[in-house]
Amino acid sequence: MTYSDRDDRDNQTISDVFILVGFSHLNELQILLFVVLLVIYLLALMGNLLIILLIKMNSSLHTPMYFFLVHLSIVESCYITSVFPQLLVHLLVEEKTISTLGCAAQMGVTVIMGLTECCLLAAMAYDRYVAICHPLHYTTIMSGPVCAVLAGAPWFIGFSMALAQTTWLFSLPFCGSNRIHHFFCDLPTMMKTVCADTSKNGIMLLTVSALFVLGPVFLIILSYICIISTILRLPSAEGRRKAFSTCSSHLMVVTLFYGASLFTYLVPKSSSFPESDQLISLMTTILIPLSNPIIYTLRNKEVKAALRKTVGLVI
Repeated sequence: MTYSDRDDRDNQTISDVFILVGFSHLNELQILLFVVLLVIYLLALMGNLLIILLIKMNSSLHTPMYFFLVHLSIVESCYITSVFPQLLVHLLVEEKTISTLGCAAQMGVTVIMGLTECCLLAAMAYDRYVAICHPLHYTTIMSGPVCAVLAGAPWFIGFSMALAQTTWLFSLPFCGSNRIHHFFCDLPTMMKTVCADTSKNGIMLLTVSALFVLGPVFLIILSYICIISTILRLPSAEGRRKAFSTCSSHLMVVTLFYGASLFTYLVPKSSSFPESDQLISLMTTILIPLSNPIIYTLRNKEVKAALRKTVGLVI
């Protein structure tokens, strides 16, 4: 193991491990945080797995909208699982280390899931656009092959971009202190430990990443402009209410996802209080995987009916 023994030795190269400082400042309160986060993790994981099982077990939910929802639940389950088990272990142990390979794997998975969700939410917005603006042609347009492509493309983009970013970043030398003031290996945080010139490659990767983040945002906004325009032209208030209810859950998920992401990555970081930045990041990491099952079960009549039917069969 070779890494900097002193934080002020900025010219020494890190080669083997990083120390994820995380919530070490909480001392004995880490046990309480462990219990709270373990409960939240299990609730989020079980909630997303419940959504997947309900859709698989009920033929009434075998539609394009719920097909995409299965993929969204898989993304959320993988994302929270890539972060929380490591965090929970580190709350219980004194030595909060992670290998360079483990750090690369964790960062790669979080990037995959983040980019995949961006593109998947755009595919779901297109599905709602077709359902509301072209209802008579919905089954023709949203055919099985089309849904497979719309669901597969986000995964391909996520894997491709994550592989490129992770391979590039971890091919560079890390130097200075091996102490990472975060609870997981986050891309912006890891960029700060690189001691090589990353300006040219960084701009290129930032441009490509922005394309696959801002591109889906543009498609979502465009879809909802068309959806709202169509809903407002409906003659009856009841028709407008029903049309809006079919996309309200997705709209809430989109708002939460992009709102949390913007708050996490665009709000200026505090150099004096890194602990507060970690707490904000933790809350946003928890918020989306935990809220999606709640939104789609409590606000969706079809999912609630499928849940009651499934519970009735079990009992």
